[in-house]
Amino acid sequence: MTMKYRAIALAACALVFGHSAWAGEAEAKKWVDNEFQPSTLSKDKQMAEMKWFIEAAKKLQAKGVKEISVVSETITTHEYESKTLAKAFTEITGITVKHDLIQEGDVVEKLQTSMQSGKSIYDGWISDSDLIGTHYRYGKKDPSLGWRFTDAWLSMAGTADIGIPNGRPVDEWGIRASADGCNPQGASVARGGATNSPAAVYALTKYVDWMKKYSPKEAIGMTFGEAGPVPAQGQIAQQIFWYTAFTADMTKPGLPVVNADGTPKWRMAPGPNGPYWKQGMQNGYQDVGSWTFFKDHDANKTAAAWLYAQFVTAKTTSLKKTIVGLTPIRESDIRSEAMTKMAPKLGGLVEFYRSPARVAWTPTGTNVPDYPKLAQLWWKNVAVAVTGEKTPQQAMDNLANEMDDVMARLERAGMARCAPKLNPKGDPAKYLSDKAAPWAKLANEKPKGETIAYEKLLNAWKEGRVR
Repeated sequence: MTMKYRAIALAACALVFGHSAWAGEAEAKKWVDNEFQPSTLSKDKQMAEMKWFIEAAKKLQAKGVKEISVVSETITTHEYESKTLAKAFTEITGITVKHDLIQEGDVVEKLQTSMQSGKSIYDGWISDSDLIGTHYRYGKKDPSLGWRFTDAWLSMAGTADIGIPNGRPVDEWGIRASADGCNPQGASVARGGATNSPAAVYALTKYVDWMKKYSPKEAIGMTFGEAGPVPAQGQIAQQIFWYTAFTADMTKPGLPVVNADGTPKWRMAPGPNGPYWKQGMQNGYQDVGSWTFFKDHDANKTAAAWLYAQFVTAKTTSLKKTIVGLTPIRESDIRSEAMTKMAPKLGGLVEFYRSPARVAWTPTGTNVPDYPKLAQLWWKNVAVAVTGEKTPQQAMDNLANEMDDVMARLERAGMARCAPKLNPKGDPAKYLSDKAAPWAKLANEKPKGETIAYEKLLNAWKEGRVR
């Protein structure tokens, strides 16, 4: 055999005994090369991760799984998942994903309907982790107004006990729980809760006062979804509480709030603290989100939806998704060189998520035994205070009593785990204290306000302080 033919023979052996292409490799390589960059992983490690997904999908396809459906609310991050990552997953694994985008309220409503019927409309759900307490215990008056009021406004005012991620035994909704955090014991001050406590009434009073004194007239009638895009239009000087999920919409070139060089005219900073707030308390709301799967749903489709959930949060895909949606979920992503380069155009977002102070902004805790049932009580009671139909005290009294009524029904009905066990009603003075929630009324609820330099706020973040 001549050297020429020997070389050909060796090459052929290499094809047989060396590396061989695997099904889906070409599709995975296309996505890794063209879309999933930058990444905190090398391309080789990204491809290894993609191979794992393909092998897992093969087992599901062998069981007849060809298509799955999932749903999430409509924000930039989930739009990227729906329009880009669902397509990538489909091409790479061979399992088609139908990823619906609907409003947050509709997600909660459909999820609640599915829970009550015992039949899941979707194979997987992406929702706020607020619902975890509910899942654990079972298997223009806009509702979103109430959701943000409970977990953001009351915590900023200082309604709850000291403690992170949530105050104990009284959380930011004003619900008292047993010492082990398992059993809700009441929302009203008469039962040891804080929903109608002086701090909570102060929070609502300040909300109404500021809304009427400082916001544009049309703001009072806006829903959460309508109000969200307004700052990007340059029609607002300051916003007291702002979702970082809206950051992507505030950074687009050509907006009135963006300079010609792409840097923002705006800055992020911690929200104000009320007079009842103390260092060590939760200071507001943030939620990394969570996936929900029904235990009695088709097991194979649930497994496929779970696989898709892993895909959209995998290291291969997560940094690019963070760059697009600006809702980081990985420490490695937020500390990446790519985010360092983006930081000057994000107004403090990167500095915040890199700081130890970020832990003071948390999701709703598991004190809340049924999130959908209790959340719907908030907006209607907050709304009547805004319209002037009731005083803030009357509105919060009614809310606290309605929350107790719902928890009493849950207690009677029974729950699989950690059912409410309400304290008997007593004299509110028994619980009001200057040592713990529910906090007694302060002699001065209007301390002198303080304006803090932005650089000082950034340093507070870096040091792990809130203010």
